[in-house]
Amino acid sequence: MRRALLSATLLTPLPAGADALAGPAVQQPTNWTAIAMFALFAALTLGITRWAARRTRTAADFYTAGGGITGFQNGLAIAGDYMSAASFLGISAQIFTDGYDGLIYSIGFLVGWPIILFLLAERLRNLGRFTFADVAAFRFAQTPVRLFAASSTLAVVLFYLIAQMVGAGQLIKLLFGLPYGYAVGIVGVLMMLYVLFGGMTATTWVQIVKAVLLLGSATFMAVMVLASFGFSAEALFARAVAVKTDLAAAAGAGDPATAGRSIMGPGNFIKDPVSAISFGMALMFGTAGLPHILMRFFTVPDAKAARTSVLWATGWIGYFYVLTFVIGFGAIVLVATDAGYQDGQGALLGGTNMAAIHLAHAVGGDLFLGFISAVAFATILAVVAGLTLSGASAIGHDLYATVIRKGQADSAAELRVSRRTVVVLAAAAVLLGIVFEKQNVAFMVSLAFAVAASSNFPVLLLSLLWSGCTTRGAVAGGCVGLVASVGLTIVSPTVWVAILGHASAPFPYSSPAIVSMPLAFLTIALVSLMDRSPRAAQDRARYAEQRVRAETGIGAAGAASH
Repeated sequence: MRRALLSATLLTPLPAGADALAGPAVQQPTNWTAIAMFALFAALTLGITRWAARRTRTAADFYTAGGGITGFQNGLAIAGDYMSAASFLGISAQIFTDGYDGLIYSIGFLVGWPIILFLLAERLRNLGRFTFADVAAFRFAQTPVRLFAASSTLAVVLFYLIAQMVGAGQLIKLLFGLPYGYAVGIVGVLMMLYVLFGGMTATTWVQIVKAVLLLGSATFMAVMVLASFGFSAEALFARAVAVKTDLAAAAGAGDPATAGRSIMGPGNFIKDPVSAISFGMALMFGTAGLPHILMRFFTVPDAKAARTSVLWATGWIGYFYVLTFVIGFGAIVLVATDAGYQDGQGALLGGTNMAAIHLAHAVGGDLFLGFISAVAFATILAVVAGLTLSGASAIGHDLYATVIRKGQADSAAELRVSRRTVVVLAAAAVLLGIVFEKQNVAFMVSLAFAVAASSNFPVLLLSLLWSGCTTRGAVAGGCVGLVASVGLTIVSPTVWVAILGHASAPFPYSSPAIVSMPLAFLTIALVSLMDRSPRAAQDRARYAEQRVRAETGIGAAGAASH
């Protein structure tokens, strides 16, 4: 069965939350075990959606589950929203290929959470209602800040959604044997049902179920790998070095011993320090600017629960990335040397990013392989649902209710607009997924993180912590970060060379964050300092009020209930 599941597709390692496949997959015979597992998951989540629909009556219910999610539940849901199939497949594959260097993904994703914990979580809950724009616009002019925040949110959501839809289509085509168009359509319909009827309540519990499944699956795989070596990590690593040494000797590439030992040190993946810093900045600060992650802090009843959410989420996510490290080295030992997982040329069937899928079969047989296939798809559904809800809130709450209706829209009207937006986003996601089927969309994922780090994060941070920040400064800096991150990505090797076919790229680094993010901060600072408008005086004067509310939560409960 494992041969029937796999093709020569290569899944490019991507940032967390992204599940895009690079390149087309070859349709395989139907894997009925995986189909059955997927059907069980779909039935469970649709049941959750039906239950949640009865509890979703107001805009607050739709956007934030009425603020009734506990800290523990929200932490697990955040982990489910953040841990993707690419984290599971892509990071373990990077470790399978480059060893220790693959940890740059894990570290980059994880270190963003202390920033959220100590700088943002409590303030977000105390100041906001439904979206991060509520926080950014607390003391600023509503219309310009909301317009910027909605634009930035939609940019991140759309870049993510394209990657998710392409990834979902390719994964189902690869693992389940269904046609690509059907696969994308299934994701679109399920996504629409979860969000349209169940809102944040259904989305939260889908993410919780997915997190439990993924954590349980990864734990089982890691335990089985370690059990093969008497639960000795040292023995596992020593065997992995020996395997890499033997493979290097067989390939006749340089000094085999050096090649084998290299997997236990840095330098195999990113050799340029500037690229490493820029990449790390995008992952770290982009996490603190992702709208669908920030939105989760409004689902809990108070600031204490928001902090608890981050603590639980950090624990689960950190644990998960430790597991991917074991899984990656386990694949080196148990998969790389098994001819049954290789093609005629000795390459891994399905490409290196299928290493975790092969390992699932090696430790659990066909049944566990089918289960892992369904879990990989479930991760996409959970992330897509969160993204769609974030996009709907940007249109329904930030644009319609606040900008167009000037805060005078009733809850029912706002909810209708948001639900219509869900339908539009679902249709657009399916269409874009089909259009981009043959494209390598990895750059869209990195672009989503870069946009979040270069536009959302600077505006959010300075609006919270700097009394001198003004409306003009926040909007100008956010727009500069948005344009710079998108523009520099286009002229980077990722797009300019790999996609457009030029010989060299004007911007030499794959991630633009090292330029676009400081540029956004600098623009906010300069424009704010030069701003002498009457509005700027109001912005600065309201900082004291904002700080009291952010630090104490006085008035937060009343605002959240509106």
